[in-house]
Amino acid sequence: MQNDQALTIGTDILHQQGRMLDEQRWDDWLNLFTDECEYWVPAWTSETRLTQDPDSEVSLIYYDLRSRLADRVWRVGSGQSVANDPMPRTCHFVSNINVDECSDSLIKLFSCFRVDYHVNKKSDAFFGHYHHELTPAADGNGWQISKQKIIMMNDYIPTMMDFYLV
Repeated sequence: MQNDQALTIGTDILHQQGRMLDEQRWDDWLNLFTDECEYWVPAWTSETRLTQDPDSEVSLIYYDLRSRLADRVWRVGSGQSVANDPMPRTCHFVSNINVDECSDSLIKLFSCFRVDYHVNKKSDAFFGHYHHELTPAADGNGWQISKQKIIMMNDYIPTMMDFYLV
């Protein structure tokens, strides 16, 4: 696979992901992920060091299977999560998308993000870096996210942070 083709595929998926989150299309968003996906937001242990192992160190968010991520999405979508009432309005921005590696079976991407949100008459933002790994979909139709690592650059959390805010 050529680098420019990988960039087009990656850009499309990252832009779809932001739009689906902004529109609260949770099932469509989940369908972007493989069954064996990893979704990880490591914590900072100092100003310069992130946690390295989600199994033995603190993470801001960690799901090691799509089914576990789907459980959280279900709770948010069902209205049974009091922490998500009211739901914030969000606007995801993704930029500086770069292909770090590409082949016919793997695309590794780096990008920058900012998510502006508004809830309870207040607005704020989260920003940082995305690291995505994309693999061909099991059905052979397109690509899916097999890993998403989110590095929060502003790790002061002024409100509850959840998957739709990063």
